[in-house]
Amino acid sequence: MDSLHDKVVLITGGAGGIGKATASAFAKKGASLALVDLNGQALEEVGQELDVSDDKILTIRADVTKEADVERYVRETKEKFGRVDVFFNNAGFEGPFKFLKELDYDSFQKVMSVNVNGVFLGLKHVINMMEEQGSGSIINTISNAGFIGSAGMGAYIASKHAVVGLTKTAALECAGTGVRINGVAPAAIDTTMLSNIEKNISADNVEEVRKQIQSTVPMGRYGLPEEVAQVVLFLASDEASFVTGATYPVDGGALAT
Repeated sequence: MDSLHDKVVLITGGAGGIGKATASAFAKKGASLALVDLNGQALEEVGQELDVSDDKILTIRADVTKEADVERYVRETKEKFGRVDVFFNNAGFEGPFKFLKELDYDSFQKVMSVNVNGVFLGLKHVINMMEEQGSGSIINTISNAGFIGSAGMGAYIASKHAVVGLTKTAALECAGTGVRINGVAPAAIDTTMLSNIEKNISADNVEEVRKQIQSTVPMGRYGLPEEVAQVVLFLASDEASFVTGATYPVDGGALAT
């Protein structure tokens, strides 16, 4: 994937497990990085951990649910690097584990705000820049939750179904402009988010919950953030030049069942 060398890569959720692993993978290809996250301290730690010179990295604390913040992270990236070649629209929030009849409206809204509004705002402002450039690749993090139902995860499931629709629609709207939009659908990836889900399901029986989730994965194990990152790199690269409107599962075969 030599085509990624010297590309400018913008990543939301850049301090999280998948975001961090993907940033590291792009850095090894020689890309410049703009990392966005609401957790400023974690973001700075990631920036320090990556073996990247100061002229090739930018960290931006921002709330993806606020349009002014989204406009700012896009603007600051352009001011430093002059363009955005790859946008990994990755920030997400799992929300509580509750049946719909028990789920309060504010909790539902928070999940939708991050996972849907945040993705929409990122698409809106990055597409505008990329169409002006005449090129670009956007990868939305969907999760296999965009294709299934799951008791107790109604808000998260609904939000990821919405991102599937946004991904397909954006791909069609941008077809022929030089901008490609695809999705990656990780599931059962060993990250803080999955750890939070385990605790939300049963804080007193985390190991049992972990075994139960692993038993639903045909490959019999949790995936690694680095395994998701490699699929993102492919979708971002020139090797995927005829791929748009697609979603690639990274779930150990779960969606195949």
